[in-house]
Amino acid sequence: MKTLFELKQNMATIGQQLQKVETDLAAKAIDTTATMEDIQALQQSKKDLQMRFDVIKEQHDSLEAEQKAKFESQQGISGIEDPKQKVTSAKASLIRATMRKQSVSADVFQALGDNDTTGGNKFLPKTVSNDILVEPLVKNPLRKRSTVTQITNLEIPKLSFTLDDDDFIADTETAKELKASGDTVTFGRHKFKVFAGISETVLNGSDANLVPYVEGALQSGVAAKEKKVSFTTTPKAGEEHMSFYKSGVKEVTGESKYKAIKAAIADLHEDYRENAVIYMRYQDYSDIIEVLANGNATLYAAQPEQVLGKPVEFCDAAVDPVIGDFNYSHFNYDLNALYDRDKDVKTGIEHFVVTAWMDHQIKLKSAFRIAKVVATP
Repeated sequence: MKTLFELKQNMATIGQQLQKVETDLAAKAIDTTATMEDIQALQQSKKDLQMRFDVIKEQHDSLEAEQKAKFESQQGISGIEDPKQKVTSAKASLIRATMRKQSVSADVFQALGDNDTTGGNKFLPKTVSNDILVEPLVKNPLRKRSTVTQITNLEIPKLSFTLDDDDFIADTETAKELKASGDTVTFGRHKFKVFAGISETVLNGSDANLVPYVEGALQSGVAAKEKKVSFTTTPKAGEEHMSFYKSGVKEVTGESKYKAIKAAIADLHEDYRENAVIYMRYQDYSDIIEVLANGNATLYAAQPEQVLGKPVEFCDAAVDPVIGDFNYSHFNYDLNALYDRDKDVKTGIEHFVVTAWMDHQIKLKSAFRIAKVVATP
């Protein structure tokens, strides 16, 4: 089958020949020396060329219309072949449609993992929800150690395995905790909102700039919320169980931060001590080093794990060091996160808003200790 370019060339060639025959025919018609046979031959040649031109033009027009329709169908998200670029463009379309109070097209939801046929669904599509709520973030240091899931009505066992009798639990505190509170954890739904401020310049910019900007703002907000509920000393009513400081985690005291941390590590049962990690403020660690070094500069170059005996994660929200096996710290998000728009009337900045439901469960309080300084009398 000929290409559109080849058909255009053929049309041009036949068209030039047809134009020449028409010129010759006009000249013969006024030439008194020309015979009727000559004129009739040119007329027949013109007729043949015109037929050829019409056939080629019909093929050309048909192929051109077909390619135009194909091109138009490939415009937008459905026509993007690169999977990563398609998702980025779909996310940008979702954000722009939301900010302009327009419905979101079905192909946007399909590209983002939801087969939405109405175009008006206010649930956050799977891809966007996962990227914002579940993808690991450095800004919340707990993300490096804690479990993060996105499951509705999640209920899990506190211990990953059991035996045919309860005697295998060597830690008496764990045994008492399981007896008192049961051997399963049921996750609740605690609502919160994250706002990403978007200027007109960013909104009308490229997809490659808009999507990382909005996702980065939302991810930072989610990380800040997780860190806040986990280390707050003044939790909201009903959220006390999320905080290491207010959920009933055992406190171990010492006359200094260093001694309190060492005592807390020693107080953990060996099952938890082996995987223990210390979450503490960098300022507190610096104070410990200054005291221990006592003018010896070599200690400043040592890794925190070499100084304290366990890996250290720095977190300014950890007002008192929290030590334990953070496999027993678990964040869970409800699947049905919502998206919407809002406007700050004071600044005029528009916001892309995500409403989500989250719960942080400390699956076993006996797997953690809080290092508390108590001055000796």
